[in-house]
Amino acid sequence: MKKLAVGIMSGTSLDGIDIVITEIEGFYSNTHLNVLAFQTIDYEEKLLSRIKKSLSTKESSSQLLCSLNFELGYAYANAVKKVCENHKINLDEIDFIASHGQTIYHIGETNNEFIKSSLQLGEGSVIANECKTTVVSNFRAADIAAGGQGAPLVPFADYILFTDENNNRVMHNIGGISNVTVLKKQGTIAEVIAFDTGPGNMMIDYAAQELFNVTYDDNGDIARSGDIINLMLEELLEHEFLSKLPPKSTGREEFGDWYTKLIIDKYKQFDNKDIITTLTYFSALSITHAYEKFIIPNLKVDEIIVSGGGANNNFLLDLLKENLSEIKILKLEDIGFDSSIKEALAFVVLANETLNYNPSNVKSATGANKFVILGQVNYVIKD
Repeated sequence: MKKLAVGIMSGTSLDGIDIVITEIEGFYSNTHLNVLAFQTIDYEEKLLSRIKKSLSTKESSSQLLCSLNFELGYAYANAVKKVCENHKINLDEIDFIASHGQTIYHIGETNNEFIKSSLQLGEGSVIANECKTTVVSNFRAADIAAGGQGAPLVPFADYILFTDENNNRVMHNIGGISNVTVLKKQGTIAEVIAFDTGPGNMMIDYAAQELFNVTYDDNGDIARSGDIINLMLEELLEHEFLSKLPPKSTGREEFGDWYTKLIIDKYKQFDNKDIITTLTYFSALSITHAYEKFIIPNLKVDEIIVSGGGANNNFLLDLLKENLSEIKILKLEDIGFDSSIKEALAFVVLANETLNYNPSNVKSATGANKFVILGQVNYVIKD
């Protein structure tokens, strides 16, 4: 039975609320999608400021997190309404909404002080009440409860949407964080390998904002004009996350603004362009390292399909093509898919499995000890 669904995604880059509206039919390997609309809705400046404040362990508070959970719920609901209105889609016809929520903090491994956990805000009950339809949200918790890291979750959708019969393919998303999904040709879900490789755009974007007062390094032009700071690059490449074995996940907690500021301040005597260049090389080399150490020894990779904001950083892509010269590197658009919709659409796929009572975590990606049904469901009584 064909359903009308909405996917909501807000990533680590905080560059807006991605809304995709799609028809979906079937489930698992029989899933069929027909995208009807996509739009990114900007955060209101006040709300964006409050999200950034909540990300800081020094500035955040229990009151802020409590309120922000509902504030984001209303923001997501309003974004859905706006996109439906803009594309002349009747909100009453929406069968379900999938909302990832805004990640505030992610603890991938238990340590001496805190246990493995993850917090995404954007109350599903608010979205369900405002949009008057079923909402699936809080996807990571069930996987963590089953011993996993709760991330990455997109690999299930990658497997459903992009497995190729003829090629060993790696789906590589370069957002704030860089992550890979390795899809063996004609492989099973149990054969999927997926993990975070380290920073994608996150550190570069912060440095571009602080040093050049621009949102990001457009096309990688700033990085292309500078030189490598060898001492800085050596320090960055010693980051312990790079040597961790998959499955592994990371985020702002390790590569966020605080860490980037620490690095910028330490090397402030160097030219600003050179700092951007070095951070771009760091992203490229951390990605290359992941392929050389964790992927290529186990599988001959035929092609890498790049998506996310990093796909628009031509200098970063040039570095990857140079470092991984024996592998064909394409953009998602080269295989007929719009990369801007990928993550929001992925959570529609996950929510669809949830509503069909099917598990959708990839144990080899998250480290979970069993397959689980992801997400918490908010139902509504139709008027």
